[in-house]
Amino acid sequence: MAPATAAEVEQLCEYFQSAGLSATRSLEVAKNPKTAAAAHSLFSRNGIETKALSDKQGMMLLQVAKDGAKLKEEDRDYIVEAVVDGRLKSADQVTAALKYLATNPTPVDKAAFDTACGVGFSATLDEILTRVRAYVQAHKADLAKAGWVGIGKTQGAFKLDEGLRWAPPLDVKAATEQVFTEEFGPKVAPTKAAKVALTAKATDPAAASAAAASEAPDEVFATGWISKLHKPGGNEQKIPERMKEHLEWTGGKVFTRFPPEPNGFLHIGHSKAIAINFGYAKYNHGHCYLRFDDTNPEAEEQIYFDKILEAVRWLGYEPYKITYSSDNFQKLYDLAVDLIKRDLAYTSNDTAEDISNQRGGKEHGPRHESKDRNKPIEQSLKEFAAMRAGEYQPGEMTLRMKQDMTNPNPVMWDIIAYRVLKKPHHRTGTTWCIYPTYDFTHCLCDSFENISHSLCSSEFITAREAYEWLCDALEVYKPRQSEYGRMSLEGTVTSKRKLLRLVTEGHVSGWDDPRLYTLVALKRRGVPPAAVIAFVSGLGITPSPGTIQLARFESVVRAQLETSTPRLMMILRPIKVTIENLASDFAIFVDKPMHPKDATMGTNSVPFTNTIYIDQDDFHLVPPEKDYKRLAPGGKAVGLLNVPYSITYVSHETAPDGTVLSIVCRAEDAKALPKGSGWIQWVAEHAPSHSPVRVAETRIFKRLFRSDNPGALDKDEYIKDIDPDSLVRVQGALLEVGIWKVIDSSLADARKVVAERSKAAKKDGVEAPPQVDGLEVVRFQGLRVAYFALDLDTVLVEGAKEGEERTDKLVLNLIAPLKEDSTKKKVEGKK
Repeated sequence: MAPATAAEVEQLCEYFQSAGLSATRSLEVAKNPKTAAAAHSLFSRNGIETKALSDKQGMMLLQVAKDGAKLKEEDRDYIVEAVVDGRLKSADQVTAALKYLATNPTPVDKAAFDTACGVGFSATLDEILTRVRAYVQAHKADLAKAGWVGIGKTQGAFKLDEGLRWAPPLDVKAATEQVFTEEFGPKVAPTKAAKVALTAKATDPAAASAAAASEAPDEVFATGWISKLHKPGGNEQKIPERMKEHLEWTGGKVFTRFPPEPNGFLHIGHSKAIAINFGYAKYNHGHCYLRFDDTNPEAEEQIYFDKILEAVRWLGYEPYKITYSSDNFQKLYDLAVDLIKRDLAYTSNDTAEDISNQRGGKEHGPRHESKDRNKPIEQSLKEFAAMRAGEYQPGEMTLRMKQDMTNPNPVMWDIIAYRVLKKPHHRTGTTWCIYPTYDFTHCLCDSFENISHSLCSSEFITAREAYEWLCDALEVYKPRQSEYGRMSLEGTVTSKRKLLRLVTEGHVSGWDDPRLYTLVALKRRGVPPAAVIAFVSGLGITPSPGTIQLARFESVVRAQLETSTPRLMMILRPIKVTIENLASDFAIFVDKPMHPKDATMGTNSVPFTNTIYIDQDDFHLVPPEKDYKRLAPGGKAVGLLNVPYSITYVSHETAPDGTVLSIVCRAEDAKALPKGSGWIQWVAEHAPSHSPVRVAETRIFKRLFRSDNPGALDKDEYIKDIDPDSLVRVQGALLEVGIWKVIDSSLADARKVVAERSKAAKKDGVEAPPQVDGLEVVRFQGLRVAYFALDLDTVLVEGAKEGEERTDKLVLNLIAPLKEDSTKKKVEGKK
């Protein structure tokens, strides 16, 4: 088949884009005559250009065109219909459909087709874990011989298992690693914290991979796509001398950069970019810059600079150097002049409408060059100098790069390099009234800083061609750009515009509202930074973008908290209980462990008296279920945690609305409790030890949005999608007195970390990073309730001594619920 002409390639490229393929994918298909012919025939026969499909659906149809050539036309069309209507959602399902119809041609048995292709399949994380565990038990004798070496073969076998074949691969991988750990021990010798996690009573499908990632987060760079990136010096140069200069400067080390625009707060997706750029450099014994891409003074504020740096340090990274694109404004201007002199840039007074029409307009018609494209070089030099001198108003003149208007890639259509803004810059003041664009600045700053690996997310893949074109045009060192898949989290929005509206309209309390997934919000909520890094590392690094279940993120957070937080008895919604057969002055002190599996956390002494408080959920006038094991009228004795007593109901007092105000019970010997009896927690009233500790407010959070993808909703629909019950405020929760020990030790540990960093910095002759941790470092598990952290609204009284009554105002944030659904309901329950 003869190669297509440039015009034919362009026409095909535009068609495939209208059918849903991305610009880059469309270009790849259009340049392959055989694939283009098959795809065009299939797409046009089924009217795909009218279906408004996603790039993923387009890729699945492309798979049908390439791999279904031997099927009858009506069989291929049936698969197309299943992709379009959403029944087939993955490439694996398309492969199964092709295989099924190869032996079961039309007319199609829909039920049999759906079963064979996993249509409608769903499985929870726990169901996946159960299925994996059953398989491993059934094949344990053979698997034990190979141990961890056989895990790849086991995961391959799941492709043939009807209960796992269509399950999310990441969930299957996590479950398999957990079961292998249970059966064959850890893959590598775990630390003490990992041993605690592995022996925890509760099972969690994400815990195994989370624990492994937490212990060795850098190992993610040893496998997969990122492990195959070029070595320093491996990125080809137009001018070989540039590589020699680059290697002399870097000494052959890896240099990366994290280059955020300081026009908003970082979100959970940015944590992947931070972890990859800083982590890859660290893994390869190199360096990573934090570079602020501050070329748009209209949108930049100092708070964004401060909070971005704070977020990087909160995640545990320290930049090699902190740089600013604005530091290079003069150098960038000089290179723009050089580009004009090379006849590769020109000044233009084209309007936005003119530029749109040159690119084919809304109808994607033929493209044409700007009227200014071939103006004399001297004229462009003169007008560019006039731009700098402030002789033009915004929008009156720009500098455009002279690229290739015939190229199918839109980033090569003479994009803008400089524009007039006439806005003061936070660093350069009023020195400049023109500013370079991201497309002009980014690659050149990478070149200035001798970046060996320009790592960015996949939405920049089409920009790579312009990136390389500009470096080659100016004959400067050319870094190599490599793209990893962007990470999204279900049930969240990360668009700066949408987040700004949530904040400015008061739907949330601020950028750090714990219901958001900005990094400042996660920090305030109390999510440990190590959990964020473990989450990203546990997902692996591939070029494919992915939307991750919120439950998976919570699983990783829980796995981190399980090993690192002390346990405290906590009564979220208290009811007073008087034990009538204990004297009013009765008091004993009980030593209870701060963690059931980590003796190094120590113990805490709590009082037990004749007046205690239990949670409303631990008492029901009418038991909600037959095997109810907690306190109720006429019910059995109930054990009290950590003391040798059980209690039985005697009477209760209610308010006019029926609310139970208090209960009277009798104490009995807990040794007499039958096996299988219920046990509840409590907090005692004891004035001498200032028990209980009263919490001013406990904030319980649920996901802010009802839908899984609120960011995809039209216009204002994402505002309507907000759950009005996403925040519940509970006043008057009670804690055991051990909370003061947890607060004091947690804050002391944070100060030790700062001191150690200062000592290390002094030794290295550099400035010590400031403390970025706040009250959120005080984390604990409210026993049988949830994980909590102190909120920044907490007020701690300085100078309080042990044993004195404290007047602190405690405000708690829910970090994550415990795994059990019943616990989650308890936390979110009564409002």
